[in-house]
Amino acid sequence: MNTDFSELRTKMVDGQVRTTDVTDPAIIEAMLTIPREAFVGEKMRPLSYIDEDIEIASGRYLMEPSPFAKLVQLAEIRPGETVLDVGAGTGYSAAVLSRLAGRVVALESDSALAERARAALATQAIDNVAVVIGPLAAGHADAAPYDVIIVEGAVDVLPDALLAELREGGRLVAVEGRGNAGVARIYLRSDGIVTGRRAFNAAVKPLPGFERVPAFVF
Repeated sequence: MNTDFSELRTKMVDGQVRTTDVTDPAIIEAMLTIPREAFVGEKMRPLSYIDEDIEIASGRYLMEPSPFAKLVQLAEIRPGETVLDVGAGTGYSAAVLSRLAGRVVALESDSALAERARAALATQAIDNVAVVIGPLAAGHADAAPYDVIIVEGAVDVLPDALLAELREGGRLVAVEGRGNAGVARIYLRSDGIVTGRRAFNAAVKPLPGFERVPAFVF
């Protein structure tokens, strides 16, 4: 049986994205255009548009559409800006971001996922995304500073290294905390100082590499 992915894509946007206060027309258009099924394994393609995080490798997930769209909207990406996509996985998030920004640096720590991302992005003829490999918590200083940094999974702590790669006026969006305790926050660099604020509740899968180191107890 052939799956009508374009119909599923429309249902995802209408049922999961628009209904959760995502109103930015550029984001909606990007998510209606980018084929999510091209960025998951063959067996998972029929499930590409469900309202859950989809496993793409052991311990790694493609973020659920609604919180992803809300994070992107929170970042207020403008045409021409440079975005760092932290934990880019198979490249779906970078593909969506490529429609909003001037340039996207897709940072991935897993070389196999990075290769999948390059291949999938190439099939979509997306030429303004650079996939780079390295530890996620370190960011990618070679292309810094960034106008926007998006972290593709929940974190326990945000490392200073990422915040240091923000341009003046730059924004970082991430979900902090696990499960139902997760909160999406936005950080802004202004006059050299980074400040953050709570935006909305969000439960997404954790992104490895951002665990809190247990404090030593006497």
